[in-house]
Amino acid sequence: MGARCFCPCFDFDDHDHDNRTAQTELDPVLLVSGIGGSILHSKRKKLGFDTRVWVRILLADLEFKKKLWSVYNPQTGYTETLDKDTEIVVPGDDYGLYAIDILDPSWFVKCIHLKEVYQFHDMIDMLVGCGYKKGTTLFGYGYDFRQSNRIDKLMEGLKVKLETAYKASGGRKVNIISHSMGGLLVTCFMSLHNDVFLKYVSKWICIACPFQGAPGCINDSLLTGLQFVEGLESYFFVSRWTMHQLLVECPSIYEMLANPKFDWKELPEIQVWRKHSKDGETFVDLESYGPIESISLFEEALKHNELSYDGKTVALPFNFSILRWAAETRQVLNNAKLPDGVCFYNIYGTSFDTPFGVCYGSKTSPIEDLSEICHSMPQYSYVDGDETVPAESAKADGFAAVERVAIAARHRELLRDKTVFQHIQRWLGVEQRVSIRSKTSRVADASSK
Repeated sequence: MGARCFCPCFDFDDHDHDNRTAQTELDPVLLVSGIGGSILHSKRKKLGFDTRVWVRILLADLEFKKKLWSVYNPQTGYTETLDKDTEIVVPGDDYGLYAIDILDPSWFVKCIHLKEVYQFHDMIDMLVGCGYKKGTTLFGYGYDFRQSNRIDKLMEGLKVKLETAYKASGGRKVNIISHSMGGLLVTCFMSLHNDVFLKYVSKWICIACPFQGAPGCINDSLLTGLQFVEGLESYFFVSRWTMHQLLVECPSIYEMLANPKFDWKELPEIQVWRKHSKDGETFVDLESYGPIESISLFEEALKHNELSYDGKTVALPFNFSILRWAAETRQVLNNAKLPDGVCFYNIYGTSFDTPFGVCYGSKTSPIEDLSEICHSMPQYSYVDGDETVPAESAKADGFAAVERVAIAARHRELLRDKTVFQHIQRWLGVEQRVSIRSKTSRVADASSK
């Protein structure tokens, strides 16, 4: 036996990894990530060298601008990088699990246990502890989350993963566990390939999916950007403005706008304190825009939006080509039917203030030109949810669910919540046999408190 490498970040325990569970008795599990939930590499087309561009701590903003800024191609339906010498790929290591485990797998992040980039890590450990084996009964599906949830490449990738899991487990149907926007991707696949879904899928456990949109977060993402990490850690991540320039060209973002045909308890709105001048007099009023009216606001606010890349100016206004594509995606989502014989379970977050309406400017500091919005900070109105997706949207799946469960947890924390793990184990019909202990991951027996 070779010498074991010592690292102070880990406490090693030897276990019998058959866990007294025959692997062939377990139906395979496929984990499907959401937006921002997959590692992305920039790969040089000629030399083949890979550079991790999402997520990374060191030089995060610089590498993001150089290698991930993109524009939408209406001829192909894909968002393509401005750097024509590279392409964005998702690493397939560890049966797809590597890309959705720890999003920055550097030793530094592991040592400080930066929980913001721990994606499916704790859930993977929990499932392995329940007897699942990577490559036989446990797989991951990370994807280029810039793209549309119904684009051919993503649909084909999910089909291949389902087929792989089905065959590797000896012809057993697959149980999908999706998080966030991954639920929309699965819904699109189910709508467009219902027969394939029925052939390969036994159960679908959906966590924190914005079925009817995430109005507060998405509206503001299109206008001012998105900060994935708050507090001191945000200084090591991609800036809000840098992220904004990508999101304006991402079909996936447009596909999470509020569903205008959904019967919202209260209509999500964007409000703007506007300064007007008429006949030499100045006055201020509060303008309100619903899901349909907001389109004209996006157009006006983003009309001067642009970035500089490689010495050239690239205009990035509100993209009506993407909007039309997203409207067709919404129809695909609305048409989705759960096949008879497939069990659906929905977990959604509650008990946290979640952005719903968003307001720009104030009565004392109003907006004069709507393009000023892009350089302002929002004020939110809140509803119940997981801090990202309103509970009203997440539980409105439209399917005949076996169970819908509300869990008091934040959006990403649902992926490591012990109560969530208890429900998953119950629905999968398994229990945790092994506790995997490390300073980067502590997965306790879900049956104990």
